[in-house]
Amino acid sequence: MTELPVTSEIQTGPARRPWYVSALLAVVAVGLLLGAAWVFARLKSPYPFYGTAYNGNTAAAGFKGTDQDGKPYAFVPGQGGKVTALFFGFTHCPNICPLTLAYLDKVKAALPEGERERFQTVLVSVDPARDTPERLKAYVEYFGKASGIYIPEPALSQVARDYGVGYQRAEVKGADYQMNHTTATYLIDGSGKLRLLWDYTQLPQVDRVVADVQHVLETSP
Repeated sequence: MTELPVTSEIQTGPARRPWYVSALLAVVAVGLLLGAAWVFARLKSPYPFYGTAYNGNTAAAGFKGTDQDGKPYAFVPGQGGKVTALFFGFTHCPNICPLTLAYLDKVKAALPEGERERFQTVLVSVDPARDTPERLKAYVEYFGKASGIYIPEPALSQVARDYGVGYQRAEVKGADYQMNHTTATYLIDGSGKLRLLWDYTQLPQVDRVVADVQHVLETSP
C-alpha cells in the first residue's frame, strides 16, 4: 500500500460558513416556502379549508351508471342544490373504503338537522368485474348511508380521468386480487363546482371535515 505524503499546504478559497448559519438559512427558506404556500392557498380560497381547495371555477364532471338498486343513475353535479362527497373504491377493500364510508356517515350525522338532507355520499366502484349493484347495496348500507354506483369499462376509465383518479388491479399471492386506487374524497358544491378534496388520512378529524362541509353548504346556491 502506498502511503500518501503529508502536506502542510494551507488551503485557500472562501471561508466555510458556520453550521449554525447554514441551519438558520435553511429554517428561513422553509419558512418562506410555507408562507408562499399559505398565500397561494388563501388566494384560491379565502376560507381556511382543512382539505385542499380547488380554484372556484373548477366544474365537476357528470357521469352515468347503475345504482345499488339496479336502477339507471345519472350524477348531475349540484342537482337539487345538494353537496356531494364523492370517492372511488371497491367492496373488497380491507380498510380505507369502509372507513371512508364510516367517517363520512359521521360527518353527515354531525351536521345540523336542517342541512343533512343536502349532503350526500357517492361511492363509484373501481372494480366493476366483482362489484355488482347487489353487492354494492349490501356494502354501502352496512357501513353507512351512501349511494354505490356501478360503471362498466371503458366508461369508468373516463370518469376516473375526469377526476384525476388512478386505479389498478394488484395480484395477491394465494388470494383474490386487490385494487390499488386514489384514496381522495372530492367535495362538490350545490352549483356543481369542485370545492376541495380530503386525503384519506384527514377524514378521522371529523369535526374539521364537518366545518368544511358546513361552509360549502352555507356558500352554495
